[in-house]
Amino acid sequence: QVQLGESGGGSAQAGGSLRLSCAASPTNFWYMNMGWFRQAPGKSRELVAMYSGAIIDYADSVKGRFTISRDRTKNTVDLQMNDLKPEDTAVYYCKVVHNGVTTWGQGTRVTVAS
Repeated sequence: QVQLGESGGGSAQAGGSLRLSCAASPTNFWYMNMGWFRQAPGKSRELVAMYSGAIIDYADSVKGRFTISRDRTKNTVDLQMNDLKPEDTAVYYCKVVHNGVTTWGQGTRVTVAS
């Protein structure tokens, strides 16, 4: 069973930066489909950035501001969020799809003040 540990998040002013990190275990597998989603109050969960193998998908709303990166040796995926906007306020969830099974992290809150 895959387990995810998230860190980072918190509060920032508009225009500021935050970094999220997610670590997947057990570490003897490579989780090729791994990334970040978010859910704002009253809205559905949506893609932020996701690795599907070597392919990266970004939501249009974060392109040019957010960067996803991974460390295959540690099975971690990070999300660097720059030029934050109030509309980025949400709970951010790490997601892994492994052997057809989807696992979500517990979520980490990001709040951006205007």
